[in-house]
Parts: sequence; structure tokens; C-alpha cells
Amino acid sequence: MTLTAVSVDDRLRLAKDAARQVGLLDSAAKTAMLRAIADAIDAATDDIVAANAEDLDRGRDADIGDALLDRLRLDAERVASLAAAVRDVAELPDPVGRVLDRRTLANGLALEKVAVPFGVVGSIYEARPNVTVDIAALALRSGNAVVLRGGSAAQSSNAALVEVMRGALKSRGVSPEAIQTVDEFGRAGARALMNARGLVDVLVPRGSAGLIETVVTESTVPVIETGAGVVHVYLDATARADWARDIVLNAKTQRPSVCNAVETVLVHRDAADRLLPDLLDSLATAGVRVHGDETAAGYDPRIVAATEEDWATEYLSLDLAVRVVDDLDGALEHIRRYSTHHTESIITDDAASAARFLAEVDSAVVLVNASTRFTDGGEFGFGAEVGISTQKLHARGPMGLAELTSTKWLGRGDGQVRA
Repeated sequence: MTLTAVSVDDRLRLAKDAARQVGLLDSAAKTAMLRAIADAIDAATDDIVAANAEDLDRGRDADIGDALLDRLRLDAERVASLAAAVRDVAELPDPVGRVLDRRTLANGLALEKVAVPFGVVGSIYEARPNVTVDIAALALRSGNAVVLRGGSAAQSSNAALVEVMRGALKSRGVSPEAIQTVDEFGRAGARALMNARGLVDVLVPRGSAGLIETVVTESTVPVIETGAGVVHVYLDATARADWARDIVLNAKTQRPSVCNAVETVLVHRDAADRLLPDLLDSLATAGVRVHGDETAAGYDPRIVAATEEDWATEYLSLDLAVRVVDDLDGALEHIRRYSTHHTESIITDDAASAARFLAEVDSAVVLVNASTRFTDGGEFGFGAEVGISTQKLHARGPMGLAELTSTKWLGRGDGQVRA
């Protein structure tokens, strides 16, 4: 269904109005609405893939790089995955109305703290048409309207997806104005969204470190910050060789263009002779280009000399930095200096080292003997995710439905007045 409002301000106001209707829908109505969206996406697969092909052609012409092209690409299988993710969200427990606290005052006034929708959720993101669907589904399931700014790289894909989802809302008697996009207004639309205080209740950026920094520093709307992923795996002295190899390969190569892919591997000096030859050979076989410090470079002539910049780089590609450290303290110090506080993992058979790592690493997700690729709302059981928050206020780590609600206190009395 075509967008009806011609200006950014009009679209924001329509979203605010529609939020009132969506916020009052019961759980069954929201489930039916999301099932209709999923069915509509499936039915429009050919149109969505065709629109995406236009974006891919423009992306190749603009040389946006393999990582962004991978995030941008939609084929029939990925479109089916989008619809499946919406169905998963439809079946999740409704977060609205949860009683989070309950108490009765001495005078008999009964109080309840309950979860309520934010109202209007905005999102600014880059070359990720899946986010268009994920954010919309999560916003609607949690009783919110949504305003999207998906960037010029995915403009055709996003327009097709928004049209399909708005049509599905109308078919269920829900205002299609609950899903808005400001893509056609370009950067002016993004600026308007960032400064729509009073119309947009919360803004979630997803994308490059530069985009997130821009939104955080320029927005007057409250922002939930999702950070870049300079993600670490530390191979401790007691790390099992097969676990070290398999976990690092999975964390780097399963999907290198995402924020939970490992970017730096730290290796305990006492384990380097035992672990590095096989690990480096396996990485090379998988097509990974290793940027190593002087010690690591001594194990494989294919290693590129690492620079200071490598330790702080989110490659989002088949590149990996490797550094040999003296001990756990050296690993912790490196992580404190270069981490973006997203995800870190230790591979160890030593319980004391694992306990220290869990306690001392200040990141949203800290793992023991597991791939960093598990930092994901779907893997955590949240369904589709809003993003992975690296801040400490309101939400941290993978964000699902609960993180798109706020709270209010309800009081029920029988004539009480304050003395």
C-alpha cells in the first residue's frame, strides 16, 4: 500500500496517531497481524527479489564492498527467512502488560508496575533490508508504531518491503500508518527523524561505527546505542586445540560481515606452539587473511604484519588480527584497550581463568568455550532482534521485544489522600 503522507513531519505525526491504535491491540490481534505480514512477504517474494536486484546493481556500480553487498542481498531463501522470522515473533509472548512489580501501601493503595509500549520507535540503518522487517515486526508485536530510515543502498528493497507490510496491516483493519519510512527524503529524512522529539519516543541505529556515532551525537530523541563489534576470542594456556580451531573458524568465517564475527584472536604465549600452526593453516585454507604481531608472524609466512590500527578494526570481512600475549592479564588489558564492548570469548579448560574472564571483561556478552556468533537475538530465543546494545542504560546485549517497552505505575485506591 502506497505511503499517503508527502512530508516527513506528516509521516511522523501519522505514526504517532497510529501508535495509539496499535498500543491497544490485544495479543491475539497482534499475532494475527504479524501472520498476515509474513504471508504477504511470502506472496511478494518475486517482487521483493526484483527490487533487491536493483539495489545490488547500484551497489556494485558504487563499489560498496563485499560485506555490504552480502548484508544487502535478498534471494528467495532469505525472503522466506524474513517471513519465518515474523512468524516467530508473532508466537512470542506479548511483552505488554507484564506486571514487573506489585505492592500495597500501608494505607491500602495498591500499586502495579507494568510494561507498556514506547509509542513510536525509529530506526536508522544501512544496507540491511532484513532490519526493515525485523524492526517492524518487533515494534508491532510490542505495541509500537515504527519509522524507518534504511539508507539509499537498500532503497528499492525497503520500499517494496514497506509497501507489502503496510498492505498486510490494512487487510487486518490496522492503520497502515503504523509503518512509515523516510527513505525518500535522504539525509534530510534522517535528520528529521533524529530531531523528532515528541513524535518519536526512541531511536535505534544499526550500522557502521560512523553512523552510530552520528546518531548518538546529533539526535535529540533518546537513543539505544548499538555498537560496532571489535570482537575478541582469547585462547588461554589450557585451551583445547580442536575447540580453539573450530570456534575461531566458526566465529570468523560462518558470516564475516556481521557484528558478532571475531576480529581479533589473542593467544597465550605458553599455548602458541601447540595451537597456532594448525589454527593458522586452517584459517588460510578458509581464505582468511591474518594480520599478526611479530610473534604470530613467525608461525606462518602468509601472515601480514599487523599495525596499531588492526587491533581497533572491525573488518567485517575475511580478515583477522592475531596477537600473542604473555598471559590472561595481557589478554584482559588488550580487550580493555581495544574492545567496543560487544562480545568476547575465552577458550580454556581452567575454571579460575574462565571465572576471571567472565568477571573482568566489561562487554555486553561474555562467553566461555563458545563462538561469538551466538550473540544474536534469534540464538538467545528472542525471535528477530532489534539490535545488540553496547550501552548500559535501559538495554544491553541482544534486544528483543521486552527492550521495546517502557513501564508505568498503575494505582488502585478507595479514597486515599496523602497526609
